[in-house]
Amino acid sequence: MRLAPLFDIEQEKKFQQGFQQGLQQGKRRFLENLMCFRFGELDEELAAICDLLLVLPPEERIPLILQLSNLSREELLARLPEQKKES
Repeated sequence: MRLAPLFDIEQEKKFQQGFQQGLQQGKRRFLENLMCFRFGELDEELAAICDLLLVLPPEERIPLILQLSNLSREELLARLPEQKKES
């Protein structure tokens, strides 16, 4: 039995996991920077909103992100009550 193909498969899995982890970290940084720019600081409440936005499907997340410049902090919090209760 040759181990090289198994090693290659494991290396590819690790690469894919690292890639996905990097994408998630990039999305998180983007949202955190956007929140800081819009609201001045990133407190626990806004960090929790970032968590919620990251788990939303893109068709729900993207409209909210695009509306950030028009929403107050209170309006943004009011838009996510269902997800906050589930967390």
